[in-house]
Amino acid sequence: MTFRVPLRPLAACLLLMVLMALRPHPGQAQEGQVWVQIEAQPTRAEAEARARVYAERFPETQGYLLRSGWYGIMIGPYPADEGNRRLNDLKRSRAIPADSFIAFSSNFGEQYWPPAGAAAPEAVTLAPEPGNPVPEIAVPAPEPAAIADETRTEARDSESLLTEEQRKELQVALQWFGFYQGGIDGAFGPGTRNSMSAWQQAQGMLEPTGILTSRQRAKLLQDYRDETAAFGFARLDEPEAGISITLPLGLVEFDHYEPPFVHFRPRQDAGPRIVLISQPGDQAALAGLYEMVQTLDAVPLTGERQLGERSFRIRGTSDRVDTTVFAELRGGLIKGWMLISAPGNGERDARILQAMEQSFTMTGTRALDPGMVPLAAETKAGLLSGLDVRKPRFSRSGIFVSGEGMVLTTTEAVTGCGRITLDRQTEGQVVLTDAAAGLAVVRPKTPLAPRKVASLQTGPERPGTEVMVAGYSYEDRLPAPVMTFGTLDELTGLNGETGIKRLSVQAMPGDTGGPVLDATGAVIGVLLPGGGPEGKVLPPGTFFAATGAEVARVLTAGGIAPTEARAQGALPPYDLSELGAGMTVLVSCWD
Repeated sequence: MTFRVPLRPLAACLLLMVLMALRPHPGQAQEGQVWVQIEAQPTRAEAEARARVYAERFPETQGYLLRSGWYGIMIGPYPADEGNRRLNDLKRSRAIPADSFIAFSSNFGEQYWPPAGAAAPEAVTLAPEPGNPVPEIAVPAPEPAAIADETRTEARDSESLLTEEQRKELQVALQWFGFYQGGIDGAFGPGTRNSMSAWQQAQGMLEPTGILTSRQRAKLLQDYRDETAAFGFARLDEPEAGISITLPLGLVEFDHYEPPFVHFRPRQDAGPRIVLISQPGDQAALAGLYEMVQTLDAVPLTGERQLGERSFRIRGTSDRVDTTVFAELRGGLIKGWMLISAPGNGERDARILQAMEQSFTMTGTRALDPGMVPLAAETKAGLLSGLDVRKPRFSRSGIFVSGEGMVLTTTEAVTGCGRITLDRQTEGQVVLTDAAAGLAVVRPKTPLAPRKVASLQTGPERPGTEVMVAGYSYEDRLPAPVMTFGTLDELTGLNGETGIKRLSVQAMPGDTGGPVLDATGAVIGVLLPGGGPEGKVLPPGTFFAATGAEVARVLTAGGIAPTEARAQGALPPYDLSELGAGMTVLVSCWD
């Protein structure tokens, strides 16, 4: 309690001078005194600028570095009961922000305000009593430490004075630190009591009574406010995207629109990135977005994947990046978000994810307008809107050689690859290599259903025969293989080597591993990498292919029964091209 003693003006001045002479150094307040924290800023410069403004109104303004790393701005110190009255009075008069709160010196670090060499005046409250114009001075009672040692009954009594909003804030703080999982209803039932007990146990020496004392409630709320202040959580209404969500605006800031994305860049180098997603679409578009997002460099290929009829969630993790993506379909609109972070920030990111997931709301009936900003041609083509797309190191061609989707390609296409994909999406595993023939077999990790399977011609052909090579000449830049026509020049290598044949065809590196077909559609060979003997430069258009017989030998050694071609007449060019495209596979090599 506080004793109020009426004084004559002269006596009041003398006593005031004595109290001022005996006041503690700023930041070393007496036991039981408190501050009112009114703001926190991420940098010292911003905090000093704001403290200077407050000091003009409140001479008792002080500033301290908080445990969160932010810079707090306080007024005080005050006796505990005087501090609460001061807080409520200033909030009612709107002289300080509505989210101001009581703070304790145990949470303060280095003092930065007032500047070095200046002294902060002691907070002294003078209040006239009704009918008595003589000022009175607040004298702290000699027993403020009792607040730290409330009995269980006293703790219940002080708890009973809490408003519903104060009770809810305690539940929110307990939930923030992972102790409470129930609803935020302000009702202190068994769930809340258990969470309070768990919090008390986590503090070390506190008795787990399940009832927080006034001091414990203040510490819990102080820790919660300090930590959330560092994040700067705020509700963001994004009308262009039709999304409302809570974001850590102390860590990120708006960067730019690039439909279907809204980008938020980190405020500091080590900070996270956040991307909001907003586009019209249906179930097929949702599935397409799910596949497309996984091609982004910011979404690692390892991690959990969940795709449903109305939503998807992706968690991608690597030693370089940790990303979570969520999107849902509702009313013809697809909306969601991405959190892109660096590994080692699990606790911080869990806080951000919790806030985003609990607050994410689709608002209105609109999605981000694709025409709101001009897009670069490559962005329009890829629909990837400013996010780097993950690219394979290189891509080559392959051939379906079984109904289960086994693929034959060259050893060059799979050597030194950290990962192999077939037709962009399906993971593959090398199960056979034949260095002598330069051929390899890749098994898909998930079943594939080929449109066509290669039929091998193992007998001799006539030199001068027209042939067609099916292959991904431009690697992964085109969605389908290219057909290139040429001639079979010789049934052996330049030095009479068997197992290969020489072609005259204008092929490209991406065609390597693709099938060489004759006019009937039979596969007479597999295109090998270009180049001649060491130190020799061959004429343009000179390539070699493994023979059909050599391919059959390699497949048989790997336990794959080759399909033999049946004699038939020449196919029309369109049918021949369809056959070649149906059996040719894009084989991509990734780091």
